[in-house]
Amino acid sequence: MTQSLEFRQSASPGTRARVEGHEVRQLSDGWQAAATPPDLCSDPAELDEVGWFPAHVPGTAASALRDAGVWRQGVARDFDAEDWWFRTSFDAPPAAHGEEVVLCLDGIATVAEVYLNGQRVLESDSMFARHALDVGALLHGENQLTIRCRALAPLLRERRRPRARWRSRLVADGNLRFFRTMLLGRAPGFAPGPAAVGPWREVRLERRRRVVVEGLALRASVCGEEGRLTVRACLRTLEGAQPVAAEIELASSSGAWRAPLALTERGDAVDLQGELVVPGVSLWWPHTHGEPALYEARLIVSRPNGSLIVDAGRIGFRSLTFGRSQDHDVEVDGIDLHVNGVSVFARGCVWTPVDAVGMAPSPASLRTALDQVRDAGMNLVRIPGTSAYEEEAFHDLCDELGVLVWQDFMFANLDYPISDDAFYAAVEHEARQVLGRLACRPSLAVVCGNSEVEQQVAMLGLDPSLGRGELFGELLPALVRESDTDALYVPSAPCGGDLPFRPDRGVSNYYGVGGYRRPLEDARRAEVRFAAECLAFSNVPDEPAIEEMLPNAPGDLVVHHPRWKAGVPRDSGSGWDFEDVRDHYLELLFGVRPAELRRVDHERYLELSRVLTGEVMGEVFGEWRRAGSPCSGGLVLWLRDIVPGAGWGVIDHRGEPKVAYHHLRRALAPVAVWTTDEGLGGVHAHVANDRPTPLTARLRVALYRDFEHPVGEAEEMIEMAPHDVRHWDVEALLRRFVDAAWAYRFGPPAQDLIVASLEADREGGELLSQSVRFPAGRPLASEPGDGLGLAATARVLDEGDVHVSVRTARFAYGVRVCAPGFRASDDAFPVEPAGERSVLLSPRDDGAVFAGGWLTAVNLRGRIKFSAQEQAHSSPVAGVQSDAVHATLDGTSS
Repeated sequence: MTQSLEFRQSASPGTRARVEGHEVRQLSDGWQAAATPPDLCSDPAELDEVGWFPAHVPGTAASALRDAGVWRQGVARDFDAEDWWFRTSFDAPPAAHGEEVVLCLDGIATVAEVYLNGQRVLESDSMFARHALDVGALLHGENQLTIRCRALAPLLRERRRPRARWRSRLVADGNLRFFRTMLLGRAPGFAPGPAAVGPWREVRLERRRRVVVEGLALRASVCGEEGRLTVRACLRTLEGAQPVAAEIELASSSGAWRAPLALTERGDAVDLQGELVVPGVSLWWPHTHGEPALYEARLIVSRPNGSLIVDAGRIGFRSLTFGRSQDHDVEVDGIDLHVNGVSVFARGCVWTPVDAVGMAPSPASLRTALDQVRDAGMNLVRIPGTSAYEEEAFHDLCDELGVLVWQDFMFANLDYPISDDAFYAAVEHEARQVLGRLACRPSLAVVCGNSEVEQQVAMLGLDPSLGRGELFGELLPALVRESDTDALYVPSAPCGGDLPFRPDRGVSNYYGVGGYRRPLEDARRAEVRFAAECLAFSNVPDEPAIEEMLPNAPGDLVVHHPRWKAGVPRDSGSGWDFEDVRDHYLELLFGVRPAELRRVDHERYLELSRVLTGEVMGEVFGEWRRAGSPCSGGLVLWLRDIVPGAGWGVIDHRGEPKVAYHHLRRALAPVAVWTTDEGLGGVHAHVANDRPTPLTARLRVALYRDFEHPVGEAEEMIEMAPHDVRHWDVEALLRRFVDAAWAYRFGPPAQDLIVASLEADREGGELLSQSVRFPAGRPLASEPGDGLGLAATARVLDEGDVHVSVRTARFAYGVRVCAPGFRASDDAFPVEPAGERSVLLSPRDDGAVFAGGWLTAVNLRGRIKFSAQEQAHSSPVAGVQSDAVHATLDGTSS
């Protein structure tokens, strides 16, 4: 249980309010770290002789060692086996009259003691608790702040009660259930380390003057064309007279609105309450379905000696429901998300920390990661119960970018000791802080009690109701209701039905296609309602990421190498890993023998493996996204690898997209075309228009034999309403039977390639989306560049980007455009026969200069180089202005 000793907790550390006149100082400089054996000493004055080294705060013991160059990710080290100390010095005078000085610690992992000028001011045993300590009387000119993070390993060995009613292989030590800490880093199968230890969140000193915001609750709702904002706040006066009036103000680019607030005095505090109505309000939408409109909120507080401003953050107005009717039962029917009355196919990923070592991502890296979510057409991210709550900057960006959030409380798989009074109090405090920070956010859609607790119980043959109990069935849902959020509470993921893991009921974790090696048809047969996790594959990264895994001898890193296997996820205790799963589908869908292929051509094995997982993901989401599907969404496990290697992430540990990411990006785009194999029913072309405006476009279907010769083509102008999904029978478009799926098999296939294209209804017919299907198998035979007729034309733009146009005579499968120092906007894409595709290359770093690149493709032998060359006859690309040089294929292949 967290203790504040004699120093009281000050204002709620969860509030987003920023008060005019308050001075906030980040204590981020001058930190040092040191490790000692457990309980070697408990007095900071005795530590001068230990080996201190520089550290960053926010940060962890692992990031301090990494930055010092004495440890790197992938090297085994038990960070729970030692005491870790962090210290810094800072200048700060004591609190002046009418001033309160508060030491804010937003998160320390895990069992910690905090000392200020040699005096202990805090004991905490929760990584997730936020602390605000009134330390004004302890400060003097030069101050010493020391944090001790006690070794967790000896504490885990202590015998504790109550005994667990079930055990889980998720973590190595079941006693972790007694400690409020992150399981990532302590889960041997998929996240073996490093464990988070240290001050992983901000440490700051706040000088508060005049008034303090003790509590602030803003709740936005929509009624017809109006937005309504209810306000409840509590201000405590530090000096001078109490406020005499207050207003709430909302502002956006379209105007500003104000409303008065009622004041009620309570001693040295005053409660504020009121409502503001915004006529003709601009609604907040997930980015796939509209614009995420936000309003700036602030309180204007009037006092006899002047007024002050309280910045209350940004507010969005939207309605949120979870079914088509009042009778919708989430535990039977799953999550059917409706935003502003519109059904939203919710797709996205399970989120992992951007900086899994230091747990302190830079603002730029956090924005890049969420930009990648948005750019992939994902509109929902889930923060799982195995991880840690994200910082305010994360949620600010989700509000801004229109990305919905599924927030788990940090519980997973284990039997938590809720009957222990101290544990109960700690969990209640934690949940109130989390909900206090998140309940007002338009991006918050789902609050979930835990990850896999009910599934864990049921799969052990026990009564699934044991997994809900008081914690997830009573305490947490009551606190969610008390917070007045409109987000849905889900007790566990998965849950619903007689057994919580049946995919056709409630919320499921779907691994039929994936871990359970079911055929692709199972994605439809399983009748998934909503997948809180799905499609976990060992996704192979590109060569630069692989080379980082064994920098001294990257050529030795083949898939049986221990360093490679350390990056492949597995279920603890199993005789297989997720690379075996990938190999199963490689043989099933590509018709190759994985073991033999990697023995004779390791690079080809990796190339096909990269393509495979993305194609499978796209195929499954195509099944789920079609209009006739009972599925309302799915979340891929997971977005980004937390260790180097072929992990579950569709983005590697460096933040670079893998091939699978681009397949998902095309499949999940707000405006997309895709096809499904309906067996004897032929092939259907599906089009989704998630956008808030009607779509008028040309749907074109082309059939080819020998991946080159056209044997059929049809096109139709289509008009689709906003937020609509429709489908067309390919043979109905062609107006003749061609056995498009090659299901009747009266003879050899009449076509081996079907291309469905969605083109803009304007001059030039800009390609909006395209997908391909192979009725008789994929084109895996490698051909020389002149045989394919593959070529590229490039233009260097004024901004430093490079526009590359790729064209081919025969079908090019899985084309990749590579250039050192540049990142491609699309990757592993198809180019139909006699077709052309455009790609934008953007510099990875400032100052990168384009010096040429190369093309590869699954059915290309070797690669084709291209470089920048002036071309007097080259014509500008439509819509692009540039005086830069042009580039063409240099005519060589290697």
